[in-house]
Amino acid sequence: MDPERERIRADLRGVIDCEVLCDDLSLQMYSTDASIFEVKPLAVIRPRRAQEVVACVRYANDNKIPVHARGSGSGLAGESLGPGIVIDFAHALRRVIEYGEHAVRVQPGVILAQLNRQLAELGQIFGPDPANRAIATMGGVLSVDASGSHWLLHGSARDHVESLQVILANGDQVEFGPEPVEAALEGDSNKARICAGLVDILQRNKALIEKHAPATAVNCAGYQLDGVLENGTLDVSKLLVGSEGTLGLITEATLRVSPRVKHRGLVLLFFEKLDLAAKAALEIPALGASACDLLDRRVLAIARETDRRYLNLFPTEAEAMLLVEMPGESTSEVQDRLNHTVDRIRRRRRWAFHAIVTTSPEEVGVYWELARRIAPILYRLKGTTRPLPYFEDLAIPPQKLPEFLTTAQNVLKRHHVTASLFAHAGQGQLHIRPLLNLADPDDVTRMQQVASELYDEVLKIRGTISGQNGDGLSRTPYLERQFGPLYTVFQEVKRLFDPAGVLNPDKKIVATPRPLESLIRPVTVVTQSENGEALPVRRGIRDEQLTLAWSTEEMGSAVRACNGCARCRTSGADARMCPIFRFEPKEEASPRAKANLLRGVLTGQVAPEEMATEPFRKIVDLCVNCHQCRVECPATVDIPKIVTEVKAQYYETNGLSFSDSVLAKIDRWAAWGHFFRPLANWAIRNRGARWLLEKIFGIAQGRKLPLFARRSFLRLAQRRRLSRPTRRSGRKVFYFVDMYANLFDPQLAEALVSILEHNGVAVYVHLGQMPSAMPAISLGAIPPAQKAAQQNLRLLAEAVRQGYEIVATEPSAVMCLKHEYRQLLGSEEADLVANGTTEACHYIWGLHQSGELNLDFRPLHVSVGYHTPCHIRALYQESAGARLLKLVPGLQLRSIEKGCSGMAGAFGLSKKNFRSSLRAGWDMISSLRDPQIQIGSSECSACKMQMEQGTAKSTVHPLKLLAASYGLGPGLDQLAARAPHELTVS
Repeated sequence: MDPERERIRADLRGVIDCEVLCDDLSLQMYSTDASIFEVKPLAVIRPRRAQEVVACVRYANDNKIPVHARGSGSGLAGESLGPGIVIDFAHALRRVIEYGEHAVRVQPGVILAQLNRQLAELGQIFGPDPANRAIATMGGVLSVDASGSHWLLHGSARDHVESLQVILANGDQVEFGPEPVEAALEGDSNKARICAGLVDILQRNKALIEKHAPATAVNCAGYQLDGVLENGTLDVSKLLVGSEGTLGLITEATLRVSPRVKHRGLVLLFFEKLDLAAKAALEIPALGASACDLLDRRVLAIARETDRRYLNLFPTEAEAMLLVEMPGESTSEVQDRLNHTVDRIRRRRRWAFHAIVTTSPEEVGVYWELARRIAPILYRLKGTTRPLPYFEDLAIPPQKLPEFLTTAQNVLKRHHVTASLFAHAGQGQLHIRPLLNLADPDDVTRMQQVASELYDEVLKIRGTISGQNGDGLSRTPYLERQFGPLYTVFQEVKRLFDPAGVLNPDKKIVATPRPLESLIRPVTVVTQSENGEALPVRRGIRDEQLTLAWSTEEMGSAVRACNGCARCRTSGADARMCPIFRFEPKEEASPRAKANLLRGVLTGQVAPEEMATEPFRKIVDLCVNCHQCRVECPATVDIPKIVTEVKAQYYETNGLSFSDSVLAKIDRWAAWGHFFRPLANWAIRNRGARWLLEKIFGIAQGRKLPLFARRSFLRLAQRRRLSRPTRRSGRKVFYFVDMYANLFDPQLAEALVSILEHNGVAVYVHLGQMPSAMPAISLGAIPPAQKAAQQNLRLLAEAVRQGYEIVATEPSAVMCLKHEYRQLLGSEEADLVANGTTEACHYIWGLHQSGELNLDFRPLHVSVGYHTPCHIRALYQESAGARLLKLVPGLQLRSIEKGCSGMAGAFGLSKKNFRSSLRAGWDMISSLRDPQIQIGSSECSACKMQMEQGTAKSTVHPLKLLAASYGLGPGLDQLAARAPHELTVS
């Protein structure tokens, strides 16, 4: 750590009582956002209360150190990046302070979507809805004056502010809201001084402000001076909204809320030409639409390719689509409005050639999901080019939309640039993203040239270069061109509020002119030669140093695919995402942080040796290999693979701690435990022995553990001659038996065999197979995992060649065979086995789909709470286990969609993670306690342990219930009874 950072850390720890981060890894994580820029700060603080922000700002002002407010870090223009002290408001200042009949008071770290979920219970909503609202903080929404698709109905954030509590540059904490000018100027406080100066600036420059105001519906370029002084009332909060933290830092906000729309529906209108869609967009707002968004053919094509829900929905000949929403007091009113829109645009005007109308809430949600995830979805494009958010926030007078789209296309063609287009067409706001390569200096130059020409065309028609995403580092250098002499007024306002220029410099007003190239995020992989030299810096990593089956260039592509959009920070019920981040909302817990750190290593910003350090290890240990981020990420970034490589690098240098080593080799310990079954089962039941196990092996004393079975399933399979290859014709499976079914629950394995044989499927169990080694992989112990994988692949690949289909009952084992082994070895055998492997329930469901499943089920009168394991969700879009249970007569299935169970394989077994595991899975445990649910069900043995941890109800595999319904195994009463060893051990 350099001396300046060391001094700042020591000074700040003397004045504030919160986290102060100055280490290289933390600064690397906070040096980027969703923009194309990277700026390393001097320090990061995570305040728990406003007083700590006050102390930090005073210290920064006294020492002339810049201060940058940060929420989720989802800004597209680099608004929260800077070389000073970053204040992370999203970590702890997340409280909704007060609800009112028409207003709500919030802290800046409150997530917009979470706020609206709470307001929905009161029939209210905060209307502005930027596309990133699932992760956008209210501080961020206010700092850029966000609006979104529903601007036609709700306007922007500025229209909903009643008052703001802010911290000024000198550290004063004041409240701004509408008040008479005379009252605002009373006294000799800093607030009164600012108000007096602002009134003077506004009165002197009234004509200039009116002359240079854009003729657009939306605008957040520069400082919004209109409406601040009206009819003898001064409302400074209107100026602060959209100021990007350059005039003051918001610590609380009182916001007006609106009644929720009772009913809504959508119409998708498809056009053969882009200009026809633009013409239609001019007429739609007058028809009562609450939203009107335009998507071009490139976005539609990617949607079709990446999501099967849109495959047959969008016509391939469509050059553009309008997504139009209509609100109403009743479904019939909404339907009439939608029909009238179709009649006008398609039948009368003959602009659209196809239309899809829906009032179904489920379908409305699916269609809106596309519009909200457009930018990240574009990152699924293969190759080195990426959709760059640089000039992506233009706004023009809506009536100029058709002609401007033609102009924009001509500018792009002149520079041979391909771009995607998404527009809030109803308000004339355009999101244009050029597909360019940041590693190519020519593309960087081309990007700036296109931006300059597009801005000139925008300004010719009195548009604005910033509609709702802020000026940040991207557009601030162009503001003087847009506003001319009004820019000097902006400078005067900045000096009034922030004389020392410490509040987020280089946003709105250029403080230190710097070339764009010096701020762009590095993307070029630094390679290291054999003699230790590296170009362009003496850092790097060689292919032969990697543990997984990939190259440094492939690693670079993986981390570049992460655009920093912050979707992995979501906590909504509609996405499972990272279970660790949900209960520990720190930046390092987010999947994005791991990609940022590895990119730092690959591009020479972080020394490769850091991967072998304990701080790096602690960060990657926050990933539990659940694969939910990979599934939910719009760009499908494989964060688990990135984390596994980093953990493997640590393992190569340091090995594992004793407790982690126990978990990595848990299959061996379990084999010994089964060999000494009476002693092991006694120890599991005995409190004293459990205390000793915790002290020696790190296995949490409070964790309920299953007892070892009397006989292993492999031994039973040998007795039943299942270990001999079948000679029968027809369907045949190779049963890959994992540790749990083999040593702890052979009844599950027998249920599978019984079901398959009942349906005419032959089963083969090879006695030489080994456990999947998923615990070792999750902990980074790759060499022993590769040995297990090689042995299993030899057996399994040969079985596939002989016509067997591989089936496993444990989701983590299926994940290993279909995903992890490919990454470990990258061999043809791994590909062969991956393609020939199916999870047991999905295999049986396949029998049903092909008409080969016997449906002679007996009724089971029971209410079952079903939880989908993370690995099932990562492998398949839907759970076949839940589908099979719906075939059983009398069985009532209640889906428990509360995210990850928190067990995460061996993660929840250890003492150090026990409480975190319970916190992560508490919503699921609480749901299972519903008295209407009699038993739980899940395919995952680890999830079963967690589900039984906090309830007195048994959790059984869906196959056991299926076997019981067939009359092939223990009855329902036996399955629902809890075994004595499963009672609480505390």
